[in-house]
Amino acid sequence: MLAVIDQIVIPFLASLYGAVGYLGVLLAMGIESAMIPLPSELILPFAGFLISDPAKIEPLTNGPWSFWIVVVVATLGNTLGSLIAYAIGAWGGRPFLERYGRYLLIRPHDIEIAERFFARWGAQTAFFSRLLPVVRTFISFPAGVARMPIRKFVAYSVAGAFVWSSVLTWAGVQLGERWEEIRHTLQPFDLVIGLAVVAGLAFLLWLRLGRPVPGRRNRA
Repeated sequence: MLAVIDQIVIPFLASLYGAVGYLGVLLAMGIESAMIPLPSELILPFAGFLISDPAKIEPLTNGPWSFWIVVVVATLGNTLGSLIAYAIGAWGGRPFLERYGRYLLIRPHDIEIAERFFARWGAQTAFFSRLLPVVRTFISFPAGVARMPIRKFVAYSVAGAFVWSSVLTWAGVQLGERWEEIRHTLQPFDLVIGLAVVAGLAFLLWLRLGRPVPGRRNRA
């Protein structure tokens, strides 16, 4: 499945960067951070590959691709996309979960736990989650649901996105034409995280179906 996604994403990025250059990087990173699985493990190394070849011309400036401009626009795109996901969680997420959450095995008690968690650990979560494949794409939604303070959310998100963007872009520069190796290197982490999510869902199912809700008596 990942290979199919990659085969679609790579031509998309090539066309996007060829048409709008740095704005393409910003747009792609914004999409990735707005809960749409467009992997930054391809977005940024591909930009790094373009930087590594002085013959590759960025269409907006008509000059060689710049490492730091790529990092800045990638960080900005990540932040904008994260704010979209945050807003969905903050203004639509909780009412949605309160109304439909029971069908997803989510109780109001779960939402309260999430709010307390982000109230205590939200800043650190917003930073370190930016460095994790898969998780980084979706973390802004629960942050919004928990109403994490927006300034702190933005500050830590920007810091994490800057580190992630710098590392992946630099790796793409170093690998040059072999930039796709970064994606292949990180794919096992996708699998591990995916298995962890499945295990977590199985655990939630066991909690909901196998154990009574606190405060309620089992009916005969």
